[in-house]
Amino acid sequence: MRIAIVTDSTAYLNKEEYEQDNVYFVPLSVIFKNEVYKEEVDITSNEFFEKVRDCEQLPTSSQPTVGDLTTLYQELQDDYDAIISIHLSGRISGTFQNAYSVANSIEGITIYPYDSELAGAGQAFLVRAAMKLAKEEQSINVIIDELDKIKKELEIYFIVDDLTNLIKGGRLSRAAGGVATALKIKPVLTFRAGEIVAYDKIRTKKKALRKIEALLEESVMNKDYPIVATIVHAYCEEEAQVFKEHLEAKFPTVRFTSSFLGPVVGVHTGEGAIGMSWTKDIH
Repeated sequence: MRIAIVTDSTAYLNKEEYEQDNVYFVPLSVIFKNEVYKEEVDITSNEFFEKVRDCEQLPTSSQPTVGDLTTLYQELQDDYDAIISIHLSGRISGTFQNAYSVANSIEGITIYPYDSELAGAGQAFLVRAAMKLAKEEQSINVIIDELDKIKKELEIYFIVDDLTNLIKGGRLSRAAGGVATALKIKPVLTFRAGEIVAYDKIRTKKKALRKIEALLEESVMNKDYPIVATIVHAYCEEEAQVFKEHLEAKFPTVRFTSSFLGPVVGVHTGEGAIGMSWTKDIH
């Protein structure tokens, strides 16, 4: 069975991964007043953050339309028997719901929408696993089961410089965010059941990064499988690289990679966000 893997732009895969012959994506968009930019297509991450610096009004984000998804799925009908469509958390975006709606209306190819309950590097881990297993000609059931296992083991933590955008956009509760903002602390954030929640309340960014490091150390000590970890950043590449090099020296058994938070996620995290996600390495 020929299986295509579809995701959306918030997985922030690298160029080489997007060029693989069995992976496709639909872009989400950012909107500056009346100007709409599809991320990974019309605007890069760096261009976005530079543009935000010059704007008085913060941009907004928009999910792919039913039409965008329908067009892509129909284009894949001639070359594939099935599609696994992996998207950012349905609790923070309507992208998964749109994929689900389209999947039930298209004939000629079977579509399996999958809610990653994550975004960014966490979502990307699932996409990469699905790509690998599809190339190995594993069945749909085997791939979905493996995605569930990886998601269960996956850890994701991040820090933002300013919680305002997350609160305004409804991605973080006003109760959790308001307390952190009032106390001027840097909470370590994570995903739980598809929602962004505060994991721990810490005073400084430096200490918050140490907390994430300690959580990784706990996994390295307690897990009986190899770990792959991705450090992500929102337009603070140098800081992320220093963090990555420190971790590589401390955890030689972990395979580290780097990624970024692009325009759509960056709308909510703001510039300067940094974090890490890790899971079982099936590379």
